[in-house]
Amino acid sequence: MTHEPQATRQPLTTAEPAYNAPTTMGNTRITDAQRARAEGRSPIIPPGIQPAGLTSVIGLALAAAAPVSPYLLLGPLVLLQALTAAGWFRLNGMWPARQGIALAFAGGVAADVALIAAGRDHAPAALIGTLGVWVLLTLVLQLRSRAGADERMYGLMATVASAALTIVAAGYLAAAPDAVAIGAAAVAVAALVRALPLPAPASIGAGLLAAAGAGYLVAQATGSGAGDGTLLALGAGACALVGLHVASYDYPSRFVHMTAGIALPLTAAAPVVYLLGRALV
Repeated sequence: MTHEPQATRQPLTTAEPAYNAPTTMGNTRITDAQRARAEGRSPIIPPGIQPAGLTSVIGLALAAAAPVSPYLLLGPLVLLQALTAAGWFRLNGMWPARQGIALAFAGGVAADVALIAAGRDHAPAALIGTLGVWVLLTLVLQLRSRAGADERMYGLMATVASAALTIVAAGYLAAAPDAVAIGAAAVAVAALVRALPLPAPASIGAGLLAAAGAGYLVAQATGSGAGDGTLLALGAGACALVGLHVASYDYPSRFVHMTAGIALPLTAAAPVVYLLGRALV
């Protein structure tokens, strides 16, 4: 009776992981938010001082251009709308999404043209009309898509939201020039102060106080009521901090920080600048 040689038993091995453990090796191919989740930390990562500085540059450009001419205001406003359209899509995890970004940005430009043609007296109709047209256009384009139902719905919501935010940013063109100067300056200062390395409650409080102080100074310079200007600046500063928090949430990346992190503080403040500007300034 012969015995066949037994196969040499090999120890079980597991395949090497595609990525190193983020808690020990800090692999650069995973995002900071993913590393934070793996380590049990918050995935909310503030954009930082560089995006805040660029927000301040755009805000001060809006504040300086608004009292001069609406055509001069278009330069920083169009840049703000482009950053808003691109940043919102990436913040929602949709990339590449060139068609959606282009569609949302085109909506903002269309709102700008409608506002210049209609004038400030007809600003609500121009903004709401543009938004309605773009929602309808987005629906038509999504109906022609061959993607799955869930993907189409997700794309529809992201595109409509991006277009709405980009169109809302045109509120700076619809608002009174003094209101734009006060609100944009308040956002510029609030974003910078919020980026300072302070504890969160102190940073938020300091940002609001800085926004109110900037509004007071600009209101004095423009001849607007100091109290009304301070209240408008406080509202704009609060919206700016909300926009910063949104741009910090979930899966931020360098691209998100350099688009949504720059634009959302100013975009979020646009409705308050328009509405409180009409009521107060």
